[in-house]
Amino acid sequence: MVKSKLEQDIIDALEARAAEHGIDVVDVEIVGATKAPCVRVRLDKLEGDPINLDEVTAQTAWVSDTVEALDPISGSYTLEVSSPGMKRPLRRPSDFVRFQGEEVELTTTAMESRRSYKGVIAAADDASVTIQPEGEDAATISYDDVKKCTLKPVYDFKGVKEGK
Repeated sequence: MVKSKLEQDIIDALEARAAEHGIDVVDVEIVGATKAPCVRVRLDKLEGDPINLDEVTAQTAWVSDTVEALDPISGSYTLEVSSPGMKRPLRRPSDFVRFQGEEVELTTTAMESRRSYKGVIAAADDASVTIQPEGEDAATISYDDVKKCTLKPVYDFKGVKEGK
């Protein structure tokens, strides 16, 4: 996955402490204007059920301390700590293996070929992921060429309509 050096430095610093808290650092991104950037950190539990709001709140202190100690941005910035949400970003080969069979939206850095794919993760290993778009040939993409990949949320309102 393509990450800026600053984002990768923050990921590395957080991952060094995450296991002792039972936390998985899903993703870090820096977004917003240069004068008012936002450091967005997405967390989940290492094992078991998805992280809830109270657990995210409980983890915020050590995340804040770690990012502040790194002092990644001169001047002020906003730190946003949250769960990965329904459009969970996939960053590591293990994420792609874990969510094999799920629908994703993937953007590549490739210049000569197609840049975006929507489809199912058909296969994943340590070097690449194979995406199967509906009604098209599968595409195998090296992780070095993956710019961004997120799970495609599935909304099932059937149970709501039927009163379930």
